[in-house]
Formats: sequence, C-alpha cells, structure tokens
Amino acid sequence: MARPPKQRRIETIPQFIYFKPAGVAKSRLKEYTVSFEELESLRLKDIENLDNEQCAVKMNVSRTTFQRILASARNKVAMALINGGAIRIDGGNYRLADELLQCPHCTFKFKENVRCDKEDKDINCPKFIASQK
Repeated sequence: MARPPKQRRIETIPQFIYFKPAGVAKSRLKEYTVSFEELESLRLKDIENLDNEQCAVKMNVSRTTFQRILASARNKVAMALINGGAIRIDGGNYRLADELLQCPHCTFKFKENVRCDKEDKDINCPKFIASQK
C-alpha cells in the first residue's frame, strides 16, 4: 500500500483564481488547472528567487518532490499561454503556513518547518534545539 502524500505548505491563497485570454468565450477554451501547491512552487522559485532546497523546506516536501511540482506547474502555464487556454487555480493537497505543525514524536506544536530531534525526521522540533544550547 502506498503511503499517503504529505500536505504541502503554502503561504497564501491567491485573490484571483481564473485567467483567460481577453475576448474569447470561456466555453471555447481548454482549461488547465494549476493546484495551489503548484502556484506556490512558482511563487517561491520564480518570484522569491529561492533555490530548490529552500523552496522544498518552505513547502514541507523533499527537493525532488518540489522539482516535480514546479515542472508540472510550468508545463501547465506554458501550455495555456502557448495554446491560448484558460488557467484555473484550484485543488491540491496543502495546508496554510500559519497552521501549527506538530512533532510526531514529542507532540510539541510550532509554526516553523524544521527537523525533529528524534530519529532525524522531517520536522525539527524547536523544543529540542533550545535544549541543546
């Protein structure tokens, strides 16, 4: 059985979620759906100019997963622009950044995505970091 995908961390929900070429009826357009985490990958990489490792940490995913999300987003946006399609931003497996993370080992709750002290897991518990100083 495949393990369930981790929720990706995004910082904001965009104000506008639908884009289309001017003067063309919606009914005549092919629609490309970009997920919220795909949009976040574009924002982090192309607007914030972060490197892939920094982007992956901010989104709470591995570097290879980030690269896959970014490639998918860029492909959809390019297809819509080149082929004159509409872009809808919708769906995905995400949570907003201001939600608290919980260390799966010591149950401490915090906002930042860092590594856990126990077994060097994905989340870094600040409680442990403070105790090491």
